[in-house]
Amino acid sequence: MEVTANAAAENEEVWGGGNKPLNASYGKMMMWFFIVSDALTFTGFLVSYGFSRFKNINSWPIADEVFTHFPFLHGIDAPMYYVALMTFILIFSSVTMVLAVDAGHHMQKSKVTFYMLLTIIGGAIFVGSQAWEWKNFIKGEYGALETRGGQILQFVDSSTGKRAAIQEFAIGVQTDRTTHESSNGIWYTAENSLPTVSLDEVKKGFLADENLVIRTQELDEKGQKTVLSRAESKGKLNEAVGVVEGANLIHNEYGNRLFADFFFFITGFHGFHVLSGVVINIIVFFNVILGTYEKRGHYEMVEKVGLYWHFVDLVWVFVFTFFYLV
Repeated sequence: MEVTANAAAENEEVWGGGNKPLNASYGKMMMWFFIVSDALTFTGFLVSYGFSRFKNINSWPIADEVFTHFPFLHGIDAPMYYVALMTFILIFSSVTMVLAVDAGHHMQKSKVTFYMLLTIIGGAIFVGSQAWEWKNFIKGEYGALETRGGQILQFVDSSTGKRAAIQEFAIGVQTDRTTHESSNGIWYTAENSLPTVSLDEVKKGFLADENLVIRTQELDEKGQKTVLSRAESKGKLNEAVGVVEGANLIHNEYGNRLFADFFFFITGFHGFHVLSGVVINIIVFFNVILGTYEKRGHYEMVEKVGLYWHFVDLVWVFVFTFFYLV
């Protein structure tokens, strides 16, 4: 009878929620469930990106040629430098979060406050940097032409081997230009604004400069974009139907349009996670200041948001590796 009573008491403790599976509270377990489900979501996105890139491997943009901007260093080629700095800042914020959790275990309110503040600052810098990266990606730098089949034609100065911006060599042509509307256009598609130069102006400027040649989005055996001869470039120029500046979900001056689609979706989804984490950390930060967790006798909430923050940092490591480095 005593054994039966003990078994009944144990069952009551298990099914009543009294036990802590894996010695974790209900809140921690729910956070782990969320992290696992979210990890599967990001995995699906990255796998889709990998398949699309593999299928279009010969026309996929080269990251070192796309992400070359650095704040306050206009005109200086700094491939991937700023993205690497963003990554370092986010990883460092994960370190400060670890220190905040450790301070919470020792009930050191002042240290928790300090390290939480550093974590919030790091996260805010990362979100701001990602917004700046988006702005440059959308705006573009050199511009390109697009063929009817969706191929991107970029321009190179053969004397220097460097990219040439269409705004710099285009020659003005006196034509009436109006924003295209979906209701009465040749292609029956709308456009938000006109490009800074027209197709005729780009063609005129190209023909006037013998040093200019066209570079296609197709990669050669060395993994570099194919540069055409001057004669081949003139023939290719006749296939162009429009000017592309920057990138959006439809057009992409850097190459294959799927690259831009995945860039906006994956980095945007991750950026939303970081922004959400910053907001949650701010709420927890003020609760720490108000002494909410001191009254509870523990800083478990700091540990739970720390799990989320580490997950966001880890996901960015994979995004950075597969999207920017590989």
